[in-house]
Amino acid sequence: QVQLVESGGGLVQTGGSLRLSCVASGGTFSSYAMGWFRQTPGKDREFVAAITRIGGATRYADSVKGRFTISRDNAKNTVFLQMNSLKPEDTALYYCAASSRTGFVSYNFVDYWGKGTLVTVSA
Repeated sequence: QVQLVESGGGLVQTGGSLRLSCVASGGTFSSYAMGWFRQTPGKDREFVAAITRIGGATRYADSVKGRFTISRDNAKNTVFLQMNSLKPEDTALYYCAASSRTGFVSYNFVDYWGKGTLVTVSA
């Protein structure tokens, strides 16, 4: 069993930045593709960003491309999401996800979810 714990959420103004962290335990971190998803009340959980097992490739939702950066430090069992130029529509509960699948994480191939960290962007 892999446990994922997110941190770094908070309240920021439009145009501000936050850096989310997700620490994994209970498995071999480099064996998992990692990603971030977000969800608001009444909406489906949506893909935000993904990174391959050794960090050789990344993928982003069009809505965050150019503003968000995903990275990982396998020695520290941690994946990050640097969020810049934040907008009110970025407000959501952000979830860390892990997948044993090769390539990128997608919603239907997530093996483990974190409990989420809340990001609120004020207008």
